[in-house]
Amino acid sequence: MADAEIRQGILLDPDARPTDAEFWKGAKVVWPSTKAIVTIRLDKDLLEWFRRERGYQTRINAILRAYMTAHIPTSPGKR
Repeated sequence: MADAEIRQGILLDPDARPTDAEFWKGAKVVWPSTKAIVTIRLDKDLLEWFRRERGYQTRINAILRAYMTAHIPTSPGKR
């Protein structure tokens, strides 16, 4: 597929929103945080379940982060 065909397809797509320099004006590069290497003991069947797909460590990290975020106190003195 040629570049012109791709651009035309984007222009015809009602869900596509073109961007311009103003849109990107306040954009910032966000680098991922560094990872710590740890040893953790998990149930064998749990680990096997996660390992069925690529990126299992990233998924485990996302699940733990979601749990952490859900348990951060919303205001001082609570929890």
